[in-house]
Amino acid sequence: MAQRGTNYASFLALAGGLALALCQWLIFTYAPEDAALGLSQKIFYTHLPLAWWGLISFAVVFGTSILYLWRRESRWDALALAAAEVGVLLAVLALATGSIWARRAWGVWWLWDSRLTTTLVLCFVYAGYLVLQGLDLPAERRAVLRAVVGIVAFLDVPLVFFATRLKKTVHPVGQMFSKSGLEPEMRLTILACLAAFGLLWAALLLVRYRLGRLEERVETLAFKDDED
Repeated sequence: MAQRGTNYASFLALAGGLALALCQWLIFTYAPEDAALGLSQKIFYTHLPLAWWGLISFAVVFGTSILYLWRRESRWDALALAAAEVGVLLAVLALATGSIWARRAWGVWWLWDSRLTTTLVLCFVYAGYLVLQGLDLPAERRAVLRAVVGIVAFLDVPLVFFATRLKKTVHPVGQMFSKSGLEPEMRLTILACLAAFGLLWAALLLVRYRLGRLEERVETLAFKDDED
């Protein structure tokens, strides 16, 4: 079973790498440059998939946290923890690439815009979720506490997603898939990048999940040794 998981992760990583290489051609050759921002706009093709798959990661944390509280099976806690780590990584990278784009588009690295602010809060909340792993508590109590936080923390995800609709914002996401917002070539490139990053996301999630399960076994063995 472990070998099968390794094979899946390797396949996903290879497929994602090849898809990402194809996306580079789409980004720099196929998709036209933005008339106002020129070449700097192309970071958007990396920024958007990072943001979307980060939010999907937190949705996985939400779902698996519910499953853990319901079934009390450690695999759901391990998957939630893996998704949270991947999600925080992607969300931080999304903020970083967004800041680079903002410096060129708006002339500043950061604005306290509703979309940016809610995303920053999201990063802090899930970083706090990860800190719970280091608490000196029994493993089951730690897992329950994480599950509760993972469910409550998800309340910020809809705020991030709907921030541009609930409040006026300078973020360009509202024009993303509108009829007049993007050229067809740009839209196709965005979809291709989303798919490529999705494959890499799945590979990262699977590898981190398997590592978490191994850490869990080591902790269990260490606890048994201490009892003996």
